[in-house]
Amino acid sequence: MALFKKRTVGKPGEWYYCLEHQKVEEGPECPAKDRFGPYPSRKEAEHAMQTARERNLEWENDPRWHDTAGREPGRDDG
Repeated sequence: MALFKKRTVGKPGEWYYCLEHQKVEEGPECPAKDRFGPYPSRKEAEHAMQTARERNLEWENDPRWHDTAGREPGRDDG
């Protein structure tokens, strides 16, 4: 049994945005559940939250995700 957890080592040039600390990191410093990335540049990682907002808005307005054609009225397939 290992006494210490193996720390994830990042690659130079991979940038992440840590959701918990709200900061940009080069290489993953925080657990995967707490970060977005990798991004190819620091600048792109700095705009991670804006990118996520834009993608969420696109998804919310995409008719392919809200298609009701072919379903029976009153039937819940979920």
